[in-house]
Amino acid sequence: MEKIITIGLDIAKHVFQVHSIDAAGTVVVRRKLRRDGVIDFFEAVPPCLIGIEACASGHHWARMLIALGHKVRLMPASYVKPYVKRQKNDATDAEAICEAVTRPTMRFVAVKSEEQQSVLMLHRVRELLIRQRTMLVNALRGHLAEFGIVSRQGIAGVGMLIALVEEDSQNVIPFLARGALLPMIDQLRKVQEKVDELDLQIHAWHRSSELSRRLETIPGVGPITASAIAATVPDASLFKSGRQLAAWLGLVPRQNSSGGKERLGRISKQGDPYIRRLLVVGAHAVLRFSRKGKAPPTRWAAKLLEKKPYNVVAVALANKMARIAWALMITGKRFEASAST
Repeated sequence: MEKIITIGLDIAKHVFQVHSIDAAGTVVVRRKLRRDGVIDFFEAVPPCLIGIEACASGHHWARMLIALGHKVRLMPASYVKPYVKRQKNDATDAEAICEAVTRPTMRFVAVKSEEQQSVLMLHRVRELLIRQRTMLVNALRGHLAEFGIVSRQGIAGVGMLIALVEEDSQNVIPFLARGALLPMIDQLRKVQEKVDELDLQIHAWHRSSELSRRLETIPGVGPITASAIAATVPDASLFKSGRQLAAWLGLVPRQNSSGGKERLGRISKQGDPYIRRLLVVGAHAVLRFSRKGKAPPTRWAAKLLEKKPYNVVAVALANKMARIAWALMITGKRFEASAST
């Protein structure tokens, strides 16, 4: 059997497809593997280049194969799709992965460690619980509005509604309705407690991470955003510039240019939506506090506000924050404001 140089591995829950080639591009092995036979197969294969689509379990298998001495490259599934020939199945997917991983211009995803994945899991669970909290608050407001009871927006307004339901000394709410709303309030408190616990864990990891603490020095970036960036981008050198990182996060205009004419539209919104949202929210905070005089004015953003809408400036500032974050990750420095900032 010829020596295997490159392998395309299509992973799944139970059935894995292998497509391997030699130095001449000739197919050497093309077979299916059961989950419990994957490690045994790759232990018998000499160290080679293995391509895998970046998915939920891709980082786990990449770490396992790297430990066996192989060189593993993760690729976005959207970048592999153009190499799929005709009908889609596991065999053609593995062949496409094997072809894509050898392309010199292919962009790869850095393999995350277990710690980085764990930190991101804290963020994902926290985000899920916050969505559930929002659902409960909206349901509580909607149910009480049926009886003509409304309150102002924000946490203070929710507190007033909760107090009204729990006390209700004047019997404003019917007995049956109150019995239905009390379990919802109890669930809301439990969700808030879990969110607070996750916040403490994220802040603890943030304090232990030197990179996350440096990213926090950027105006508009707090512990949540800093820890999310530090865990999501384990190797900033994969991006040639801060512009590439901002483009990866979807903070650049979508292009539809042709014939030498540049046509720029709305931002592309590609990449990680969670980090993009955190950066935009942070940019809004910087602009808002600058307007109220509670923070030093951002000269660059202030000039841009004179000719651009507020939301456009906020996204532009988020783009700049992403570029600064890349520079700090590459240079190992902390943020220092300049006179032109």
